[in-house]
Amino acid sequence: MTQLQKRWTIGAVVGVAALAITGTTLVGVSSASDKSAGSAPGTIVCPDVRAALPAVPARAAAEVDRNLAQLRTQIDEANKRLVSSQGEGGKNFVQNAILGPLKDKRTATIDRITIAIGRAAPRPNLDVATLATCRVQGAGNTAAPTASSSASPSASNHGHVQTGPVPADFIPIRKVRPTRSTLARTTRRGSGGTFTARCGNNERGHFNSDNVIVAPGVGNGAHHLHDYVGNTTTSAASTDQSLAAGRTTCRDRGDLSSYYWPVIRDITKTKNQKRVPGELDSDLNVGKVLRPKVTITYSGNPFSKVVPMPRFLRVLTGDAKSFTNGGANQRAKFTCQGFTNRISTDKYTLCPDGRGFTRIAEFPSCWDGKSTDSANHRTHILFPDAAGKCPRGTVAVPKLTITLTYNVPRGPSFATDGFPEQLHKPITDHNDFINVMSPASMKRVVNCLNAGRRC
Repeated sequence: MTQLQKRWTIGAVVGVAALAITGTTLVGVSSASDKSAGSAPGTIVCPDVRAALPAVPARAAAEVDRNLAQLRTQIDEANKRLVSSQGEGGKNFVQNAILGPLKDKRTATIDRITIAIGRAAPRPNLDVATLATCRVQGAGNTAAPTASSSASPSASNHGHVQTGPVPADFIPIRKVRPTRSTLARTTRRGSGGTFTARCGNNERGHFNSDNVIVAPGVGNGAHHLHDYVGNTTTSAASTDQSLAAGRTTCRDRGDLSSYYWPVIRDITKTKNQKRVPGELDSDLNVGKVLRPKVTITYSGNPFSKVVPMPRFLRVLTGDAKSFTNGGANQRAKFTCQGFTNRISTDKYTLCPDGRGFTRIAEFPSCWDGKSTDSANHRTHILFPDAAGKCPRGTVAVPKLTITLTYNVPRGPSFATDGFPEQLHKPITDHNDFINVMSPASMKRVVNCLNAGRRC
C-alpha cells in the first residue's frame, strides 16, 4: 500500500489534511414511496486532487480550476446514478457501471491537470491511479432519520434526508468553560483601534450557492447556500471588474466588498415556510433559513501598525470540509449573547430559549505583501500567533471579524449549511471575504486603527 493510499484509508474515518474525501454527495437519500425506504445507497467518496497538487503556477490556474470543477461534476453525476440504481445488480453493478467509468473520467481529467501545470512548471508526479479511484462509503440497510428522531435532529423534504447534526454536536452555553484572551496588550508600535462597517443584514435577500473564490465561474460551486452583505452582484460569474462596478449594502458607498457565509437553518421546519431561492432543496441542506444580525469589525495589530489591504484581496477563514479534511484549518467559534467569555470551537452552543446564538468568524491578517490570492486561497495571508504577532515575511493588515447573531429554535434543532458528506458538523463553519474597498475607504480604516480610535 502506498503512503497516499494509507492516508486515504485513514481519512475515510477521521479525516486528514493532505488528502481528503471531497465532492458533491447524496447522503442517506430515500423516498417515502420506495418499497426499500430506509436502505441507504451510500456516498461516493474520492481522494482530494486539489490537496495533492503542488503550488499551481498562475499561468495554469484557470485551466486547473476548470478541471477541478469537472472532477466535482463527475462525482455529482456518479452519486445521482448511484441513487437511481438501487436494486440494480448489487456490488458488481456499482463497480462496473458507476465506479469504473468514474475512474476513467477522473484519470483523463487528472492527466489534463498535470499537463496544464507542466506547461508552466515541472509536471507533478502524482499517483494518478490512486487519486482516480473512488469508492462507496456508508452503503447499507440503515433507517433514515427523521425530523422527530431523538437520535439525530435531521430534517427531510422531497424524499431527501438531511444527515446530521447529532445531539453530541451541541453544548449548553453554561457548560462551556470561560476563557481568557491570549492577545498581548497593544504596544507603542501597535494599532489598537477598531472600525465597524455597517452593511446591513441582507435585507435584500442576496443568496446563492456559488463560491467565486474557491470555484470561480462554477454555478452551485459551494453546494450550500450563502448569505451575503456588501456587494450586491457577487456570484460565480463575478470578476474584479464586475465587483468594482457593482453596488453595495454598506453605508460607506466606497466599500463594495463581498462578505458571505453559509446560512443557518431551522431544521425542524421544512414545509409551508416562506422560501428563499434554494432553501428547501440545496444539496440536501433543508430547513427554514434563519436571518442573523450582522456585525462587521476591523481591528489592528498589537505589535505593529497595519497597512492597507490590496483591492481584490481574497480571504477565507475556516474549512467547509473540516470533518473529512481534519482540523488543520478549522476556525469555528460559537457563543451566546451575554456569555461571550465562553467560546465553543467544536460544538454549536445552546443558548437560553435559543436567543442570541452567535457565530464568530475571525479572518487571517498577516499578508505576504504581494498576492491577492493563492492556489489554496490561504498561503498569501496567514493568521498571527496566539498573542497576535505576524509571522516573519508578512505584514499586518486590518483584521476582519464577522459576528452573526441569531434567534434559533430551542434545543439541538438547527445547523449550518455544508457539503452533505460533512454531516453538518459545527467544525465546518467558514466565512469568505473579497476586499473591494476604494483606496479612500481603506485609508479611513487604516488611519482609524493606527490612531487607536473607535470608528
